[in-house]
Amino acid sequence: MSLIIGVLKENKDKRVAITPDNVKRSKIKDATWWIETGAGSEAGFNDAMYEGLAQTKSREAILKEANIIVTIFPPGETDLAQIHGEALLISQFRPYQDETVNGKLAQYPFKSLSMDMIPRTTLAQAMDVLSSMASIAGYKAVLLAAQNLPRYFPMMITSAGSIRPAKVLVIGAGVAGLQAIATSRKLGAIVEAFDVRSAAKEEVQSLGAKFVEVAGATDDKGAGGYAVQQSEEYLARQRAEVQARASKADVIICTAQVRGRKAPVLIEADTIQHMRHGSVIVDLAASTGGNCALTENDKTIKVNGVTIIGNSSLECEMPEDASQMYGNNILNLMTHITKEGQLNLRMEDEIVKGSLIKP
Repeated sequence: MSLIIGVLKENKDKRVAITPDNVKRSKIKDATWWIETGAGSEAGFNDAMYEGLAQTKSREAILKEANIIVTIFPPGETDLAQIHGEALLISQFRPYQDETVNGKLAQYPFKSLSMDMIPRTTLAQAMDVLSSMASIAGYKAVLLAAQNLPRYFPMMITSAGSIRPAKVLVIGAGVAGLQAIATSRKLGAIVEAFDVRSAAKEEVQSLGAKFVEVAGATDDKGAGGYAVQQSEEYLARQRAEVQARASKADVIICTAQVRGRKAPVLIEADTIQHMRHGSVIVDLAASTGGNCALTENDKTIKVNGVTIIGNSSLECEMPEDASQMYGNNILNLMTHITKEGQLNLRMEDEIVKGSLIKP
């Protein structure tokens, strides 16, 4: 009996969890792919593009019959109630942000695997959706800043005179921050970056940016690549350094987050008063409170001539490539958890153990 893998249409997202190219590249033995009607249309993949690769099915059929169901965000309660007990639902449940997730899923008989809980190890690197989506967000953050900045990014030498290059400050040098640095440098800006992890220094410098160090950071090498909570004393020193740098910056890209906690506030309200008129802050940590004290999630505001953009979902603005990358992550995971065309969840496996919410 073939393994049926069903792909649902997202309710509030232009992306799709699996693209036609993902299906074409699949090496899962005897797998039958079902795609909900119109699931990929907003990402640039209409139903005709799946012909010969996947069968177009209704949402109800996928929920009731598929062995593996994949989505980007979890389906609603009405959908969850239709999934049969032998199925595996793969999505992003974000239990580190919502502690009620486990209890809600316990009401249903099927198994649930959360893509955002996959360990950030070398083995699981090809399945890391957080990194692939963060890379897109960092790139888009810089383009968004450039669009809103009333000044050039690169140095310009013209017959009308010379224009100095923009100065960009990146807070947090994880995947999003490093992509923001690389994109800013490609656009010709002068870039400097903060990060509490000492390991980030070499990566920042390799991209041509200046690494700004604040002494006394707690650096937990066992945190799986995530930043860890810092002392208030350290954060105070960091905020003071940020204010000194912010007053000279044209653009600030905020990416600093601590998994499962509120984002650290590193740009105080009074820091905005010291920034140049027309400067731009793009806060990718907006959904967890923001690195800027004045950030409003999913809103763009202006304070004292400074534009503050709060958006933690910029990857959704590039649905075609974001879908392709997300689908690659899903495909790599499913190749890992299937064997001979059947689901093979081994609890001793570190990837399954780390990401399976309800065994």
